[in-house]
Amino acid sequence: MILNHSSKAGSLESNDLLVLLTPLKAGNGIQIEINSIVKKQFGNRIMDITREVINSMNIKDIKVIIQDRGALDCTIKARLETAIKRGIGEVNK
Repeated sequence: MILNHSSKAGSLESNDLLVLLTPLKAGNGIQIEINSIVKKQFGNRIMDITREVINSMNIKDIKVIIQDRGALDCTIKARLETAIKRGIGEVNK
């Protein structure tokens, strides 16, 4: 599945995150950029969750930028799923 357009979900409030998604040209793969106040401690976990969600939703050729402010795993998943659904046109903004 591919993104039809750029999308976002979340906020920069404490304990939340902002997810920005941009579709890439076919064959460019998945690019993930994580900026987090807890990247040193939880950066690998955030990356794992991001890849899990993208793979489970069968998304190809996407750029993901995450601005994390200490979000829990369930929040990360929810924000990613929402941004992806918005990008493929399943959910209104």
